[in-house]
Amino acid sequence: MSTTDLRVAGDGVTGEYRPAPASVPSARPQGQGLTGVESELPDSRRDLVNLVRTGSVASVHSWELVTAVDGPGTRMTVFFSGCPLRCLYCHNPDTMEMRRGEQVQTASLIDRMLRYRRIFARTGGGITLSGGEPLMQPKAVARILRAAKTAGIHTAIDTSGNLGWRCTDEMLADLDLCLLDLKSGHRSTYQQVTGARLEPTVAFGQRLARAGVEVWVRFVLVPGVTDDPENIAEVARLAAQISTCTRVEVLPFHQMGRDKWDELGMEYQLAEVEPPSAAAVESARQIFRRHGLTTY
Repeated sequence: MSTTDLRVAGDGVTGEYRPAPASVPSARPQGQGLTGVESELPDSRRDLVNLVRTGSVASVHSWELVTAVDGPGTRMTVFFSGCPLRCLYCHNPDTMEMRRGEQVQTASLIDRMLRYRRIFARTGGGITLSGGEPLMQPKAVARILRAAKTAGIHTAIDTSGNLGWRCTDEMLADLDLCLLDLKSGHRSTYQQVTGARLEPTVAFGQRLARAGVEVWVRFVLVPGVTDDPENIAEVARLAAQISTCTRVEVLPFHQMGRDKWDELGMEYQLAEVEPPSAAAVESARQIFRRHGLTTY
């Protein structure tokens, strides 16, 4: 059965469905809104604040159903708003600030997720919580992970690990996969790229390993920024130290998000940077493979 054949009324599938079968991950635009997710909220600001604090309401940019991008199988990916990093190459700068998202009921996101149980079961897929940075809103993330595990749905988060300390042991127990963004191996380059420290990500990677959570490391190859072979080798060394890392994805830098920076009136420092050549990407992948890592 093809992925497209799974789009049948009996599975309760509504909203946007954009299958993108591919043997390796590829860049793609972010989700297109919040179709099918209820956003009815209390009038009282105090009541709303309490709902946010308990994770009953979350600030969300969008969601989408997609294949071969955010983990195994067909997945419902939820893009949370808010991120502590300011990555130079961010292709979704509209998710950096939580205030730019729409406040929605977490229960509605869960209801939407449960509609796709049959698709997840057929394709080996599940739910992926992305962003922004999902751990900016750990209470809402915890609710969704718990509901997914109760329903037998595979769970994943896509995170920089910078806020890994917000991920409780209970959340780790409900997590099957972490897509961990290792943006640099050299601390100075990490600071340049993100405006933050590398150490929290390294520490979170080790916590994931101790908890037995599978890890896929993601690394963006940016010419003139992260492509120093010594830097790549250090990323590979850090990835190899995560005993549960089963996969590395080397993602070539692209300019897909440049217009968003302009629209938001934000300074984009990489406007003149060209995407890396296919040879450069393959050379980077070979460095990871020399460290014994399965790399795409």
